[in-house]
Amino acid sequence: MGEKEKKKITPRRRFFTDMAHHIGLGTMGVMLLGGYATKAKSSPLTLRPPAALPEDDFLKTCIKCGLCAEACANRPQNLTRDGKRKDPLGTLKMAKASDNVTIGTPFFTPRDTPCYMCEDIPCVPACPTGALDIAKVTNPKTNELDIRKMDMGVAVVDVHSCIAFWGLQCDACYRACPLLDEAIKLQYNRNSRTGKHAFLEPVVNPDVCTGCGLCEKACVTEKAAIFVLPREVAQGKPGDHYVKGWDKQDQQRAGDRKEEDITTHDERSKKKPLDYLNNGLGL
Repeated sequence: MGEKEKKKITPRRRFFTDMAHHIGLGTMGVMLLGGYATKAKSSPLTLRPPAALPEDDFLKTCIKCGLCAEACANRPQNLTRDGKRKDPLGTLKMAKASDNVTIGTPFFTPRDTPCYMCEDIPCVPACPTGALDIAKVTNPKTNELDIRKMDMGVAVVDVHSCIAFWGLQCDACYRACPLLDEAIKLQYNRNSRTGKHAFLEPVVNPDVCTGCGLCEKACVTEKAAIFVLPREVAQGKPGDHYVKGWDKQDQQRAGDRKEEDITTHDERSKKKPLDYLNNGLGL
């Protein structure tokens, strides 16, 4: 019976069978590749190494060589006296298929391993393509690497989760910050409930914060109440509809009145509190 079936498979039938088989495999491959590529796209919350170019330029420039991650793992504080690694992994990780990051590119997760802000910033000079721009972390006055110019993101405090805003004394993030009392300050606010205590609330200065994530790592809550976001996500930018100052359309609406005779919002914001108290309308 088997021999008779084999005789029925003509070359023409085998050709079409093989073609259908290959088309099916090809279609499946395309579908898998499409899903794989979609999954491999970086999340907008991805944190890159210090001195990374803007994301689009970074992805075009990075050749996924892993030299930055290797330099990071070999940092002095991660080595024993005989040169062996205490931890096989450093701050920087090279994205795998399971990560929500473009595959093969470097990133870090502060809650797992923050950036320790090495004085020599070893990951940046190791980059062979300029995807990590050494000029961005170089002090123009001294022509030396400057950790204060590192920019990986900015820390954000969730006031609803931070126990300091509950009235419990905690300064873990403040003490962990390498730029002590600069990137994070403690703001004292009166506790009206007791009248005798003060809230010690952490406040981040985004102009100083480097986004190293040491504060996020140190946070005592189960889900960090202070966390690092890419700067463009944390701070955003003015909307396209925002109009600053006085323009021709404003003058047309004002008619014959002169610009100096009209109180603008900017001028009102410069008034002192006493000016509002002395004017019953607050105008």
